[in-house]
Amino acid sequence: MIFEKLLSTINKYKLIEDGDKIVLGLSGGPDSVCLLHLLYRLKDVLDIEVYAAHLNHQIRGIEAQKDALFVSQICEDLGITSFVKSINVPQYCKEKGVSIEDGARTLRYEMFEEIKQKTKSNKIAIGHNLNDQAETILMRVMRGTGLQGLRGIEYIRDNGIIRPILDIERSEIEAYCKKYDLNPRIDKTNLETIYTRNKIRLELIPYMKDNFNPNVIESIVRMSKGLKSDSDYIEQEAKIKFKEVSDLNSYSVEINLEKYTNLHDAIKARVLRNGIKHILGDTNFIDQKHIEDLIELENENKINKMITLPRGILAYRRKNIIILTTKEIVSEDIDFCYNIPSNGFIKIKELDLILETQTMSIDRYKSIKTNKTSKGFDFSKVKGGIVVRSRKQGDKIKLVAGSKKIKELFIDLKIPREDRCKIPVVTDEEGILCVGDYKTSENYKIDSKTKEVLKISFKKL
Repeated sequence: MIFEKLLSTINKYKLIEDGDKIVLGLSGGPDSVCLLHLLYRLKDVLDIEVYAAHLNHQIRGIEAQKDALFVSQICEDLGITSFVKSINVPQYCKEKGVSIEDGARTLRYEMFEEIKQKTKSNKIAIGHNLNDQAETILMRVMRGTGLQGLRGIEYIRDNGIIRPILDIERSEIEAYCKKYDLNPRIDKTNLETIYTRNKIRLELIPYMKDNFNPNVIESIVRMSKGLKSDSDYIEQEAKIKFKEVSDLNSYSVEINLEKYTNLHDAIKARVLRNGIKHILGDTNFIDQKHIEDLIELENENKINKMITLPRGILAYRRKNIIILTTKEIVSEDIDFCYNIPSNGFIKIKELDLILETQTMSIDRYKSIKTNKTSKGFDFSKVKGGIVVRSRKQGDKIKLVAGSKKIKELFIDLKIPREDRCKIPVVTDEEGILCVGDYKTSENYKIDSKTKEVLKISFKKL
């Protein structure tokens, strides 16, 4: 019965194909030993190669050594190549500041990937079963997961991880091991309620079975499969929108807020997850709470704010974009100063900018079209030579409401700190004419007495 279920799952989700080379995570417990035996039976049917990988976590002393010996022996009996590695997991977790569960998982998968590369395999098989699926979903519910988390454990992932016995109950697995006299090892720590998963397995699920629904495991998994279809559709739409609103490179994602803010919240969350996945390769340890924090960055009061997420992801809110990156954005001051002719142009190489000037009669000025990048000034009010330079400490400009410090102006305009040194300031001998194409001074304003105009244009190279 189990073998037929296995084949059904493999065919339905296309988990294994002829000629595959598979690394099996073999703890020595019932699940992985059952999967080992099943894959052994499949070797000739599907012409596959199987390698077993076992990690001694150095947590259980002599019992762990017995696990390693058992794994080596059963693999030898079945003619399957095995790899055994020993790592001090408690020490690793202490150094990294992570839980034993998280640290052990990380090290296991690193080992699986290492053996996959060494053996030139293309799949990694993990012995998760139906009960593990229900337990995982309950754990995620308690952490406040979203729809993506309620999908549960995936049958297959992009990096070649497969779970062929995910549709098989633990009781069926134990019966299979007994039938074939496999004598798997029993990890006594799985019977202790010091870990979250064990508490769910040993206390919560039995309580739910006794008091609410004897078939609670099947119900939870059935719910998960129903939600998976909805999730797949939303995810497909989210990937389309992600490409539309994002500018990508290898270590960062820039999300265009003008396009992003109009999206539905369900799509926004997935756009952000896709951004993180683009940078890290996956979204492990990124919880729903982290995504909610990112969504809040679109609010106007978050401009120039930065938040830190797990695994070194930094999120920056700028005026028109949200930046997801693994590299800290460091502001570097740019210093420049150029004399400006009253008719002509100069190149500001530090900014890749051309500043062009023209003096003309007021009548001509009124007859030509101007745009946001061009500013006009009463030429008679300009005193001495004109320069364009980077901002200086204490710079002020005269506005309608009175003088304002350039620093305060940048804050009001919500210009990111690292961009402020890139905005040209045009001055004469007495004051500031304009701050880039953002603001012009009232002191040089064209009025009814103006006869000659100085027109300044800013053009990007």
